[in-house]
Amino acid sequence: MSEVSYYTAEGLKKLKAELEQLEAVERPRVSYDIAEARDKGDLSENAEYHAAKEEQSYLELKIAKLKQVVSSARIVDESLLDTSKILIHSKVIIKNKANNAEFSYTLVADSETDIKNGKLSVQSPIGRGLLGLKIGDVAEIKVPSGVMEFEIVDISR
Repeated sequence: MSEVSYYTAEGLKKLKAELEQLEAVERPRVSYDIAEARDKGDLSENAEYHAAKEEQSYLELKIAKLKQVVSSARIVDESLLDTSKILIHSKVIIKNKANNAEFSYTLVADSETDIKNGKLSVQSPIGRGLLGLKIGDVAEIKVPSGVMEFEIVDISR
């Protein structure tokens, strides 16, 4: 059984658009590439054919995974979420206790992760470590380099 993921309406719309692009544009293009390469002769020594078949396998795997994600996706009604603790789609400001550096993140589903734009996956070690905490709490989070302590400075939606 697949794991349910929670998305904003915009995030789910992007996923569906990507799936549509892969199925309606990329799949026919790859099929055409295979047909073109097949017409060039001996398939056992045809690098273009083998590359196109490999691309097709990768594309079909990506489509299958994306369909799974879309089928198990749920849209979150943010107006119903508790704003006193960190949940998915919470905007948080955390302070690293070791160097007092502050970071601002929005906790999102895996496929919406974009660290450059402050979107952190709830499945990441830091994201998981922050879930359920309140302002003033200190999270001790195990990361690859050891244990880090973060103080929750602010939570908003």
